[in-house]
Amino acid sequence: MTSLCVFCGSNTGRGPRYVDGARRLGRHLAEEGIAVVYGGASVGTMGTLADAALEARGTVIGVIPREQAGQEIAHQGLTELHVVESMHERKAKMVELAGGFIALPGGLGTLEEFAEVLTWSQLGIHSLPTGLLDTDGYYGHFLAFLDHAVIEGFLRQGDRDLVLAGQDPAELLDALRAWAPAGDQQWQPVE
Repeated sequence: MTSLCVFCGSNTGRGPRYVDGARRLGRHLAEEGIAVVYGGASVGTMGTLADAALEARGTVIGVIPREQAGQEIAHQGLTELHVVESMHERKAKMVELAGGFIALPGGLGTLEEFAEVLTWSQLGIHSLPTGLLDTDGYYGHFLAFLDHAVIEGFLRQGDRDLVLAGQDPAELLDALRAWAPAGDQQWQPVE
């Protein structure tokens, strides 16, 4: 695995734990020689992640829509910065550059990006690992929702198993590296 796309927020969240988690992940990926692909901003946990990876001499590739870049939030010290025309192009470019996906704690944008790549995996559009950095149990309710969707017949267990989670960057990275796609990874109805 040479690169990971990290979905994260333009806010830092409440308290230092989310910033610390972003910093630990950025540093760990750089130390492992894994390029960080992310949303290209200098603010929030996005900026923290990028700065930590860069400080650890890592490769950081940002992808940002022109409108946001024009709002002067684009990170100016990245290894590469791709400026695209839309959010749709941003997501497509990030997927093109990624060898897997991690979502840090974040809001609607983070959740939407993660859910989209997760759906693409469910449909067999890609066969890359997807994981959540579950800082302080941030994603506990989301993981419980996925388990509930399985119980209620809206999600196959195999599709639920696409979502890896770990509270520590090293633990999560080990899980991503060990993951292998199911042989039948394509959409199927719940039986």
